[in-house]
Amino acid sequence: MDSSTQHLLEDSYMETVEEALSAGHPEDTAHSEGITAAAMMLASMEGMEDAVARATVDGLSFHPQMLDDS
Repeated sequence: MDSSTQHLLEDSYMETVEEALSAGHPEDTAHSEGITAAAMMLASMEGMEDAVARATVDGLSFHPQMLDDS
């Protein structure tokens, strides 16, 4: 995966996590929603099966604490 695709996925993840946390959802729920959003984006961009996209995004090790780094 190229760096621009990874950056788009990270942005999708982070925005979704931030919205979920702002809505009062627990961190684990926000993380799950963020992973789902990034996986859906990857699946649509690359024409991947959902499960493959999910596994790929899981392998990127995104986590809610990344918000603290931004």
